[in-house]
Amino acid sequence: MLRDMFRLRGVTKSWGALLAVDVDLELARGRTTVLLGPSGCGKSTLLRLLMGLLAPDAGEVTFDGGPLTLLARRRIGYVIQEGGLFPHLTAAENVSLPARGSPRTATDARIAALGELVQLPRSLLSRYPLQLSGGQRQRVSLMRALMLDPEALLLDEPFGALDPIIRAELQQDLGRIAKQLGKTIVMVTHDLGDAAALADEVILLRDGRVVQRGPLTALVREPADPFVTHFIEAQRAPLRRLEA
Repeated sequence: MLRDMFRLRGVTKSWGALLAVDVDLELARGRTTVLLGPSGCGKSTLLRLLMGLLAPDAGEVTFDGGPLTLLARRRIGYVIQEGGLFPHLTAAENVSLPARGSPRTATDARIAALGELVQLPRSLLSRYPLQLSGGQRQRVSLMRALMLDPEALLLDEPFGALDPIIRAELQQDLGRIAKQLGKTIVMVTHDLGDAAALADEVILLRDGRVVQRGPLTALVREPADPFVTHFIEAQRAPLRRLEA
């Protein structure tokens, strides 16, 4: 039986008097889990704990059954909102950063393969981030996160700054990539559309704690708490006003 990719046991993280995270979680291997919730609920803090960018105040985070060491972190790809690309490097140079020291021919071949995977035209690889659209920058950022063929991919609001059409295109492409590669993916968002398009499982957070987890349909049809219903209905309300 395959073990979980991530486990959090009694994990807490506070910022002063504010409790940001208080969870016990197992995140399954090879599935896409969406951390959902309003701003300030602790979802991005939780993602950074999974990446090892933050240390818990208490408890333990494990990856693939072992400690979250620097070596283990190289087996995890990470994409942040707006891409986090270095503006003085070309797209290709940004993508190749995790593979510093590798043979140039192997690096170039990997970049070409990833460009095809994320459907980024080769002609754009020589451009700088400011010469790319928001959607193109996110594709470059995804390529960089996949450069070392990680076993897990963490995404922090990857579509947050994109217009609705580009967002929908990237949702579709990421869903295709997730199925093609079979990697463990954990994504942070506040948007139900992202969860509906991509999630095998949703974890809804409030004040750093898990309110409900399961398929999105279960949260919609069998809410475990009034907050679940309120969160979902708040995103449906604008469309219902138009239909009225």
